[in-house]
Amino acid sequence: MELHFTGIIIGVATFFIIGLFHPLVIKGEYYFGVKCWWVFLLSGIVSVAASICVADVLWSTLLAVFGASSFWSIGELFEQRKRVERGWFPKREKKNKRG
Repeated sequence: MELHFTGIIIGVATFFIIGLFHPLVIKGEYYFGVKCWWVFLLSGIVSVAASICVADVLWSTLLAVFGASSFWSIGELFEQRKRVERGWFPKREKKNKRG
């Protein structure tokens, strides 16, 4: 009997990749606002393009999951702004710089 672990590895890695993006969206919105949406767009494009070029199923799939999570995070970034406005998350206070 031969065991194949590719599916379970993809599943576990997908869980961790999605879990990684949750704090990235929160911190990104906190420190940069929604201005950092282009970083998620760029990482999504690069990741999806790389997934097309990689022959190995495991790495190709993980790159595609990373890319899809990046694209999804763009929408979540704007949703996070609404959650901050509702008071569900803290808003970053801008410091006054005095000479």
